[in-house]
Formats: sequence, structure tokens, C-alpha cells
Amino acid sequence: MRLHALGEEPARFEAESPDEGDARGLAQGVAVLTKAVRTLPGGPGVYRMLDRRGEVLYVGKAKSLKKRVTSYTQVKKLPRRLQRMVAETTALEVVATNSEVEALLLESNLIKRFMPRYNVLLRDDKSFPYILIGSDHPFPRIRKHRGSQDEPGSYYGPFASAGAVNRTLTALEKAFLLRSCSDSVFNNRTRPCLLYQIKRCSAPCVGRISEGDYNKLVVEARAFLTGRSQGIQGELAAAMQDAAEQLDFEQAARYRDRIRALTHVQAHQDINVEGVEDADVIAARQMGGQTCVQVFFFRAGRNYGNRAYFPSHDKAMTQEEVLAAFVAQFYDNKPVPRLVLLNGEIEEQALVAEALALAAEHRVELAVPKRGAKRKLVEVAERNAEEALARRLAETSAQAKRLRELADLLGLEQAPNRIEVYDNSHIQGSNPYGAMIVAGPEGFRKNAYRRFAIRGQAPSDQGAGDQAPARSNDDYAMMREVLSRRFTRAQKEDPERTEGGWPDLVLVDGGRGQLNAALEVFAELGIEDLPVAGVAKGPERDAGRERIFLPEQPPILLQPSDPLLHYIQRLRDEAHRFAIGTHRAGRSKARLKSSLDEIPGIGPARKKALLLHFGSARAVERAGRADLEAVEGISGTVAKKIHYFFHGA
Repeated sequence: MRLHALGEEPARFEAESPDEGDARGLAQGVAVLTKAVRTLPGGPGVYRMLDRRGEVLYVGKAKSLKKRVTSYTQVKKLPRRLQRMVAETTALEVVATNSEVEALLLESNLIKRFMPRYNVLLRDDKSFPYILIGSDHPFPRIRKHRGSQDEPGSYYGPFASAGAVNRTLTALEKAFLLRSCSDSVFNNRTRPCLLYQIKRCSAPCVGRISEGDYNKLVVEARAFLTGRSQGIQGELAAAMQDAAEQLDFEQAARYRDRIRALTHVQAHQDINVEGVEDADVIAARQMGGQTCVQVFFFRAGRNYGNRAYFPSHDKAMTQEEVLAAFVAQFYDNKPVPRLVLLNGEIEEQALVAEALALAAEHRVELAVPKRGAKRKLVEVAERNAEEALARRLAETSAQAKRLRELADLLGLEQAPNRIEVYDNSHIQGSNPYGAMIVAGPEGFRKNAYRRFAIRGQAPSDQGAGDQAPARSNDDYAMMREVLSRRFTRAQKEDPERTEGGWPDLVLVDGGRGQLNAALEVFAELGIEDLPVAGVAKGPERDAGRERIFLPEQPPILLQPSDPLLHYIQRLRDEAHRFAIGTHRAGRSKARLKSSLDEIPGIGPARKKALLLHFGSARAVERAGRADLEAVEGISGTVAKKIHYFFHGA
């Protein structure tokens, strides 16, 4: 859902010289809102409640801004959650819109942008995969695609997961024999590749199929993906029968294999309902103060998979409230089908449908089926939501138990809510990187992970002592640099530790040496109340005999069968995985660099031209000025500059 300028710049209403000790008081919050109400318009718009740090507490839309904000001043009628929100409010910003539909669109956009803690939050930063059949090549390619759809071709999806789209792609390659290789591979083939041998490509790269026959396969693939599967299978069955009657059994076997591949695609759609072409099925279930929303995707009459979401919300919110907020936010950056089936009525359902239709530029129906095949679809989604939520609650309970055990082991006052684990990765000092992972009661928080390219700076360069810089393969110096950078920034951005970014426990991968390096950094930064421990593998790096190192204490050795040890191993292994992945990505990026990158005035286009002409950066370095001038796009002046860079004359 894309938003353009809706309304004007927000009007802002603030408390006058708020008393710091009373800034969060309910009376002051009511006073701010009461003052704002005097000048608020009676028309539609969006309002934002801000706390004393200027952070957005809540984003809401209203048919009448004056009436809606007035309702927050009647605190006795508000639930406890909203009373807390009003008590934290020190400023109000409003944007008037032309209609309530525009207000709803703007509200959804602002919630995604600011992530206010009193709103229902859908943390979904992953795009869905599609199948793309290109249209910019005589022999179009079929492949998986994520991201913006700006490449020429036809897109089919969305699919709920990469696994679903990969299975479908494999079957489509067998059924229609379309190429999946890149254009550069296609242009440089001299003989058929393995995919041709295993009957997943028709080898157009080496002329095993004409352009006309290949494009017939493309037309058939597009027809199948748009729902005309029965017709395609009928044509293939007739062709197979005809080939068999002419005793061309080899060709008949090829048609048979293609029919089987199409049947395989349809067999893995799990549930298909006649009459449901393009639709999403959304069902919510609530237990234990948490909500799971299950979404099934149907396109061209086939099920493209499902995905479970666990939006963040206040425990007092009802299932209907969460579902309404989910639907409004879910389609903020996703295509909207013409039909959305829900498992319950939502507030302002007609208004939400109108807003989705405005964004999608076609009619959108939100329906709650009561009986028939569509109701069965909703019941399947409900059952999946209920089962996913039960698994989530069980995992959360087990996770909470491990955290309590960890607190007891390390002598913490309470179970940690945020654990940060640090590890480094390098090969004999080359391409060194540090990594930080974060875990808590809900599991790994991957959106909080951080990478650190080791700069080889001493902690003193960043305000933390006079230790040696992190050079070569000095793991201790690398750990000091990473922790210095992390916590120097934390002290600068959140010195009062009120924004939730400070850990309750720091774990470093390593033994006494890494632990001492961490303690040195914390001592230099004046951090005295942050628990820290080291986790080291046993003798000969024997997993299962890990030792936990604490300051001024002998190492702790847990039994190999202890569930807490398994949890600590998971934390350490995740940090190790992330550090190695970061190092490999950095190493691959470094390989792509060459001496040409250091020449002033040589951009990507000229670099590409030089490499295509000479084959390597080393050959460019050996080339004479006349040879350089022969390259397209390289003038005499540029050739002189390149030659001077390498030879100095």
C-alpha cells in the first residue's frame, strides 16, 4: 500500500513546561489532550500521542478528531491500558485528511513507520516470493523472484514460503522445460547442461528447440499459472495419445512425464475449493494473552501455502481488535486479492474494504462465510492458527523456564529479558568481523542482530582505555573493539537505559581471556552492573563439556544431559553461525574488489568495459596506453590516468 501526501503537516500540542517528576502523571496527560481539543477540527484525520522523549506512543485515526481525542480525557471510562497511555502523553500531533478512508491508510502507514508500543504491531519485514516468467529475451527464463516487480515479465504468486515456490518451480521445469539459467550462462553455453539431461530444460541455449516451439511452452506455462490447468493437461493427454498411436513411444513418454509433473503441482496444493480463484483466508485465534493470525494464499484456484503471524499487542485486547488491526497493516506493502475471507467480523469492515480497494485499484470484498466450502476454508485456517499458537505457547513456557534456570546459575536477580552473545570470525586475521546476536523470552530476535567490521582500532580510539588495537589474529583485541563500539554507542544513545536496548546479560564466546577482555572494556566505560560470562568448549573443543566462566569464580561445568546446557549451546552456536556467515559475506565482497576500484574516475561502467576487454585486473595493469585507448569508453585522457596509476609514467 503506497501513500502519497495525505493532509497537511501535523499540528502539535504540547504540555507547557512539564514538571519532570510529574511528566507521566495522568492529570498532565489529560491536560495536554484537553488543551488540544479546543482547536481540533471536527473532521477526519490521524492523531499521534508522544511521550516526553518525543517517541510515538500511539497512532489512531478518527472520523471526528475532536470527538475521538475528547474521549481520552474521560479517564474513568478508559481501560487500564489506555489510562497508562494517557499518563505518558506529553504532546499530541494531528493530521487532518479529506476522508476517513485516507485517515485509515495514513494510520496504517504511520504504525508501520513508528511501531508505537500501544498499537497492535505486525513485525513482518519479509517480502513474499513469486514466480517470474520474463519477457525481455527471445527464450524467456522462469525463476523465483523477491522484491519490487520492476523487471519485465509476468509474476505469479505470492507464495507463502521459499519452499513452496521452489517445489512448484521444479515441477514447472519438468512440465514445460523452460530454462532457469541466467542470460550470461545461456549466451556462453556450447552444449546442454545437466538440467537437459534430467529432462528439466529443453536446451534452447544450443538450439535443441526452435524459438517458436519454445514460446509455445511459455504460453502453456502462463496459461497453467493463470488457472487454465485442465485445458493444458487435456492438450498434453491428447498429444500423448496421438504419439502412442503413431508408435512414437519415446515422445509419448515425454508427454506422460510432463502430465505427471503438472499433477504433482496440483497434488501439493493441499486444499483447493471450487469457486475460490484469487483470495486470502485470514483467521485469528487467541489464548493466554497472545494471538496467532494464519493466512492462506489462493491464486488461480490453487493454494500457494500459508504463514502464521504473531502480532504484538496488549493482553487486554480482544481477538476482533487484533484481527482488524492486522488486516489494515498486512496489506500496507502487499498486493490485495479481490476476496479476503475472515473468521470473524471486524470493526468498520466496510471502511477497511474501501481503503484496501483504493490502494489496490480494484474492488475488494471482506467476507465472513457462515457455511459451505468457503466456511470450511476458514475453519482449516482457524485450526492451523490454534495449533501454531499452542506450539508457540509451549515453546515460550519452556524458554521462560530455561531463562529462570540461567538466572539461578549465574546469580542474577531475575530472568534476563535480553541476552546479547558476541563472537568473532576471521581467517588468520584476514577479513575479521564481530557479531552480536540477541535472545529473549520469545527466542532469537534476529532484527536486533548486529555486525561489526573490525577496524583494527584500539579501544582508546573510541573512548575505552589504552589497550592494543585489534590487528592480525588477536581475538582478545577484536572482542575489546566490538564491545567498546557497542557499549560506547549505547551510553551515548540511551544513557538512562530506558529504551530497551541494553542487555540484562552479556555472553562472550570464549574462556577466561575473552571474559577478561570484556571486563576491561566495561571497567573503562564505567559499566559496573552488567552481568557478563564466557562460554568455552571443553578440552579439544568437545561440545557437551562446555565451561561457563564468571568473574573471580572457578569455571562451572554442567552435565551433558542438562537442558540448560543445551540452551546455552544454542545461544553460542547461533552466535557462531552468524559470525561465520558475516565473515564469509565480507570475504566474498572483498574478492570482488580489485586494483581498478582504487583508480580515481574509474566507475562501474568503465571498470566493466576494461574487464570485458582484458579479462582481468592484472591484464589491465600490464596493458599499454594504446591498448587501453582501444577499449570502448576509455578516452586518451582516461587511458593516460590508468597507465600512470600503475606505472607512474
